[in-house]
Amino acid sequence: MSDLVDNPFFARLWIALSGHEPEALRRLRTANLAGLTGRVLEVGAGTGTNFAHYPAGVTEVVALEPERRLAEVARQAARTAPVLVTVSTAAIEDFEEDQSFDAVVCSLVLCSVDDPDGVVRQLYSVLKPGGELRYLEHVAGVGARGTLQKVADATVWPRLLGNCHTHRNTEASIAAAGFSVATARRAQTFPAWVPLPVTEFALGRASRP
Repeated sequence: MSDLVDNPFFARLWIALSGHEPEALRRLRTANLAGLTGRVLEVGAGTGTNFAHYPAGVTEVVALEPERRLAEVARQAARTAPVLVTVSTAAIEDFEEDQSFDAVVCSLVLCSVDDPDGVVRQLYSVLKPGGELRYLEHVAGVGARGTLQKVADATVWPRLLGNCHTHRNTEASIAAAGFSVATARRAQTFPAWVPLPVTEFALGRASRP
């Protein structure tokens, strides 16, 4: 296993931001987890913001969060979660598990991994046949928004926001890994005129055939 991630600036920033999420984003988190059952792997759990939204049909959540400060906050959130949650500081790239999962959840994490295509292939491998990938991710925009994202990604955004890259075609990576995308939609959490590269999100469900 690789060493724990130590990013104190981003951890403090993310703890502050996750405590003041807009209602629109909280609704998207709930929608992303709706109807899940069985054993779930959550990748990049952050402060455990998703934990309160898991439905009763989930029997266990194994939540990965390699940043040590965020993992500690996530463990606190796990104590009050409505389902059983175990928080691990393993990165997905190092994660090994004997049992496969009924579902994998990714929320605002595939933008920050170094090799998104490789990570998505690994997610495919840990799912049972018929298992689902639920994703809520930043999405590459077009036009002026896409240009803003490219500028942000090439300058300070990844350095300040935990390696976040806003102009990634994550849905193409999901399809290329062999997933069958059942539903997908785009959603705004801020008005389109807000000059941020992360106002639009992709929300979808994909399955391993």
